Amino acid sequence: MFTTRPEILGTYGVVASTHWLASAAGMAVLERGGNAFDAAAAAGFTLQVVEPHLNGPGGDAPILIHEAASGHNRAICGQGVAPRAATIERFRGLGLDLIPGTGMLAAVVPGAFDAWMLMLRDYGTLRLRDVLAHAIGYAEHGYPLVPKISQTIEAVRDLFAGEWTTSAAVYLRDGEVPEPGSLFANRALSATYRRLLDEAEAAGPDRVAEIEAARRCWHQGFIATAIDRFCRDAEVLDLTGRRHKALLTGDDLASWRAAEEKPLAYDYGCHTVLKCGPWSQGPVLLQQLALLEGFGVAAMDPLGPDFVHTVVECAKLAFADREAYYGDPAFVDVPIETLLSKPYNAERRKLVARTASMALRPGRIEGREAWVDEVAAGRSLEGSPLAPASGAGEPTTVRLDLSRERAARGPGDTCHLDVIDRHGNMVSATPSGGWLQSSPVIPGLGFCLGTRAQMFWLKEGVASSLAPGKRPRTTLTPSLALRDGDAYMAFGTPGGDQQDQWQAIFFLRHVDHGMNLQEAIDAPSFHSEHWPSSFWPRSARPGRLVVEGRFPPETVKELVRRGHDLEVGGEWSEGRLSAAARDGRILKAAANPRGMQGYAVGR
Repeated sequence: MFTTRPEILGTYGVVASTHWLASAAGMAVLERGGNAFDAAAAAGFTLQVVEPHLNGPGGDAPILIHEAASGHNRAICGQGVAPRAATIERFRGLGLDLIPGTGMLAAVVPGAFDAWMLMLRDYGTLRLRDVLAHAIGYAEHGYPLVPKISQTIEAVRDLFAGEWTTSAAVYLRDGEVPEPGSLFANRALSATYRRLLDEAEAAGPDRVAEIEAARRCWHQGFIATAIDRFCRDAEVLDLTGRRHKALLTGDDLASWRAAEEKPLAYDYGCHTVLKCGPWSQGPVLLQQLALLEGFGVAAMDPLGPDFVHTVVECAKLAFADREAYYGDPAFVDVPIETLLSKPYNAERRKLVARTASMALRPGRIEGREAWVDEVAAGRSLEGSPLAPASGAGEPTTVRLDLSRERAARGPGDTCHLDVIDRHGNMVSATPSGGWLQSSPVIPGLGFCLGTRAQMFWLKEGVASSLAPGKRPRTTLTPSLALRDGDAYMAFGTPGGDQQDQWQAIFFLRHVDHGMNLQEAIDAPSFHSEHWPSSFWPRSARPGRLVVEGRFPPETVKELVRRGHDLEVGGEWSEGRLSAAARDGRILKAAANPRGMQGYAVGR
C-alpha cells in the first residue's frame, strides 16, 4: 500500500495532530518530563493559536483519556451548554426556525478551557505556565500562517471591516489580509493568558490551587466579565441578515464546569472502541461497527465497491438513529443500550440492500417517536438576504458584500490531536469552535465565541431540541481503542458530520485489512451526505456519496450502477485523520498529509 510518509515508531512518546507546531509543542513537553496529559494540553492550547480558523479559546473540546497507572478510561466533556435565556420561544419570537451559524445567538458556554484544566488538575504533572508557554509564545511573537487561514480571513474581510470591527483589529493588517507564510501574532490573546497566569499563580505555590484559580478566573473573573459585557452590549450581524445580541451571560459561565464521565464502549472482535456519550455523535461509530459485524468486511477489497457500499449503507442507518434519538442524557432518555444491542442491529442489518437507499430510516423502538427532519433535502435559503453559495461543512464561513447584502459560506473544519507517553497514558481530543469566522472578537481578549447552538432544533419534544442548560449534540468525537483489554490506540479527525465516517473507514482498514496507521490514513476515503447536516442550514443530499479521485474506475462505475448519487472529489480531499498506538513497548503515530499541515512526531 502506498504511503506518503513512514509510520512513526518510538518508545519514549508520540504526538500526532492537525498542525506540525502543535505536535512539536506536545513532544517538547514530553521531552521535558511531562506526561501525555501535560503534552495534550500544551498541544491543544497551541492549536487555538495556530489554527484560529478551526478552533479557539471560546470553543469546545471533548477529550478521551486512558490513565495507565489506574487503567481508567474517561471522557471529559468540554462541550458547553446553552444559555439560560436560550429557549425555543425566544428564537421563534425572532422569526427564526433555525439557529444561525454565525453571530452571537448561537453562542454557548465556552467549554474547551475548563476541559483542559480539569484534565491537567487530575492527571497532569506540570505547572500551568509550562503547559501554556508554547501557545503564549506563538501568540506573542508570531507563527507562520498556513494558506487556509489567509483564505478564511479573505472570505470575511468585508464583514470584518464593515461590521465585526473588533475582529478586523486582530486579523486585518491596515485593512489587508496577512499573506500565507508570514508571521502573525495575536498579542491580545497572549496578554489574556499572561494575565490569567499571573492571577492563578497568586493563589499560591500548589499546582492544584493554581489550576483552580485559573478556572475561577475564566468563569467568574476578568475573562467572564469581558464576555458578559460584550454579550450584553454588542448587536452583531449574522446569517439572518439582521443584528442580534447574544443570549449568553456571565451567570451562564459561572454556573458551568467541565465534567468527567464513563465513555461508551463497543467490542469489535478483539478490539473495544470507546466514545463520548450521545451528547456527541460518537456512538454512531459504535453503531456502524455493530451493523458491519455481520458483513465480513475483512474479506472485502478495501478499495472495492462492496466495501464502500456496505460501509455507506450502514452509516446511513446509524446516522438516522443519531437524528432520531441522540441528545444530552441529562435532558433526554437516550436508548443507547438498545441502539448498540445485537438483536437491534441484527434487524437493522436486514435493511442493507444491494442498491443505495434514498430514505432516512431510523429504527423503531417501542414507546418512542423517531422524529427526523424530512425537509432537509429541499431546504434552501433562496429569498434570504444572506443566500449561501455552494459548499457545506464545519464551521460556517460568511463572506458579506455589504452593498448587496449577500453572504457566501464555504466548507470549514476543526482540529484533532493524539498523544501517548512512555508510561502508556493516552489522550485523544477534538478541539473546535470559537472559529475566527464564528463571531466578533471579544474586546481585550483576542478570541471570539463559538456557535455550537446551531446544532439544536427549534422543535419541541425532539431529542436534540433546544433547552436552557442543555448540551448541543456536537459532532466532535475523539476515539480510543483497546486491544484484548489493553489500551491500544487514540485516533480521530476533523470534519463535522464526516468525523465518524472517516474514523470508521480508518479503523476497519487498520484492524480488518492489516494496514498500518499511515497506510490506513493515506488510503482513498469517502463520505456520505445522506442525512441532515448538523450545521446551518441543516440541509441533506439523499444518496450523495463523495469519493476521492484515487478510487479505481471500476469501483466508481459499480457504485453508480448500484444507485449512489456519486461525486468524485479531489485525489486528496477526504479527512484529516491522526492516530497513535501502543504495541508493547513500541509506540506508533501517523498523521494526514491532506492539507499539507498535519504531522506526527515521536522518538
